[in-house]
Amino acid sequence: MTWIQQGALQNRLVSGAWLSLGSAITAEIAGRSGYDWLLIDMEHGCGSDNDLMHQIQALGSSKSKVIVRVPAVELAVFKRILDMGPAGLMIPNVSTPDLARQIVDMVRVGPGSPRGIAQTTRASGYGSDYRAYLDTESKELAIVAQIESRKAVENVDEIAAIDGISVLFVGPFDLSIDLSVNPDDARFDAAIRKVAKAAAKHGKAAGILVRNSEQAKHYASMGYAFIAMGSDRGAVISSMRSNAALLAEVPFEPFHA
Repeated sequence: MTWIQQGALQNRLVSGAWLSLGSAITAEIAGRSGYDWLLIDMEHGCGSDNDLMHQIQALGSSKSKVIVRVPAVELAVFKRILDMGPAGLMIPNVSTPDLARQIVDMVRVGPGSPRGIAQTTRASGYGSDYRAYLDTESKELAIVAQIESRKAVENVDEIAAIDGISVLFVGPFDLSIDLSVNPDDARFDAAIRKVAKAAAKHGKAAGILVRNSEQAKHYASMGYAFIAMGSDRGAVISSMRSNAALLAEVPFEPFHA
């Protein structure tokens, strides 16, 4: 059982936020903000592999766990990211149990797995924690499967049943687009509830991205325990626009000698 499932099954909300600016400084600030986890977005976010490593290092002393959203379901991509030592991976658009099983095989270390492991990476403490990583930490890596399509919702019970999947995470925007409905539509609500039911049935956590605390309360009441709210990009946009608007309203009084 991963750290996410432990938190969710203890009936507590596991809170997170998005990091997409590729900045180690904003990552470090977010790491001191009280979230349980932080998602570094390599699918739609900015930054190189080096930027990713610097963000993970900046969060090394934080209590927030690091999850990385991968840009593609490719073994080489998984291996490079996992060698940096995150606590989990988020995988976009997991729509079938076969894909979910393939993902688990690429993440886990063991007989039959295509994933190789090096002894001197950051994940294994540059060699000092290799055995601990191999025996324990690699088995506790969280695998967050994003449910973002009609097909994924149709297969969600089978996806949730795959051993190794930790979270079913709804991508609300992509899912609503694929369903051709607005998020306030009854069909979207039914899909959301189906995901939560499948997660509970198989001992997995249900997760979702929300805009505000009212949405968080709404989805938490359905059983969603792994909830993300806020992002570094959104915080900058909101703060800068708000401050600019406030400053624009300040009356100017010319100086008279």
